[in-house]
Amino acid sequence: MQSGLYVALSSQIALDRRMTTIADNLANMNTVGFRATQLKFDDVMKKADGSTVAYVNEGNEYVSTRNGGLTQTKNPLDFATKGDTWFSIETPSGQAITRDGRFSILDTGALVTLEGYPVLDAGGGPITLNPNAGPPDLSQDGTLYQNGQPVASLGLFESDVGPNFIRAGNSAVIPSQAPTPVVDRAGAGVVQGYLEQANVNPIQEMTQMITVSRAFENVTQLMRDSETSMSDAIKALGGAS
Repeated sequence: MQSGLYVALSSQIALDRRMTTIADNLANMNTVGFRATQLKFDDVMKKADGSTVAYVNEGNEYVSTRNGGLTQTKNPLDFATKGDTWFSIETPSGQAITRDGRFSILDTGALVTLEGYPVLDAGGGPITLNPNAGPPDLSQDGTLYQNGQPVASLGLFESDVGPNFIRAGNSAVIPSQAPTPVVDRAGAGVVQGYLEQANVNPIQEMTQMITVSRAFENVTQLMRDSETSMSDAIKALGGAS
């Protein structure tokens, strides 16, 4: 009976964590370039009194790779990357990757995000443009032109984000392993004057929230029933003695 309570408790911990990720996804459903967080659960098999008991672990977080829809803005400093590639930016916490391509040019010529983080090229260096030459033109391979001359190239990066990633500003994530620059851009590319919207499906997330909430309530009721049964058994054994 004690094992049953522990299994139920492990399930509640996992469900609570799932509810947290759903709430975060819904809060960012309108955040440009945001990619939803998902959880993968596994049974943890342990030996208890000679029998095998299956507990539920808290789950491993991963980032959904589904692309969000593109919205045309006609702003020459808005960019969207195609395929499963990312822009790279330098944050106070280190190099991060992002799908949010809302950039601007400082008086120094530095190309930065809305939060002022430098946008990086394929070599990991900050991109600098001519601040007096106006907005750049973009070729499909990510090369930036001003006055018809190539001046820089937007870095496109690949990354298996996996677990243990860290969320950063500008819809960015810091993966557990350093991202690698895309060398062959045949299946990748960048479009100018567009932004990628969040890949959160609000209807699906709300449905999951209801399902998780009901599951949590069911487990809670199961724990109450188990406690009542244990209490009744103790009273019965106490009376028998």
